[in-house]
Amino acid sequence: MIVEGKIVEKYDTQNIKETFKKREFVLEYAENPQYPEYIKFELIQSNCEQLDSINLGDSVTVNFNLKGRKWTDPSGEVKYFNSLQAWRIDAKSNGGMTETPPPPSQDWAKEDFSQDDDLPF
Repeated sequence: MIVEGKIVEKYDTQNIKETFKKREFVLEYAENPQYPEYIKFELIQSNCEQLDSINLGDSVTVNFNLKGRKWTDPSGEVKYFNSLQAWRIDAKSNGGMTETPPPPSQDWAKEDFSQDDDLPF
């Protein structure tokens, strides 16, 4: 899944276990600018470092997976948890507009093919 928005919060990386770490951030998603949504995402393991180069207020594109878990507490009650696990964050440039790549080179059109006698037929 992909969503675009503005980074409004970034949290420090948390070491949950010796072999597991996560980092959370909040994205302002303004599909309707009059009523923006604030969506909390998490990054795990080496993906946590992606936030280092992102600043508060930056417009970004976030690629993420929707995760859901079932857990039975000690009293036997079943509970469900959801998380939005980001795996890629791309900063946008030019005032929120994605940079347009340059057009492909047209140098081949300037070549002189008139002397090519190597026809396949």
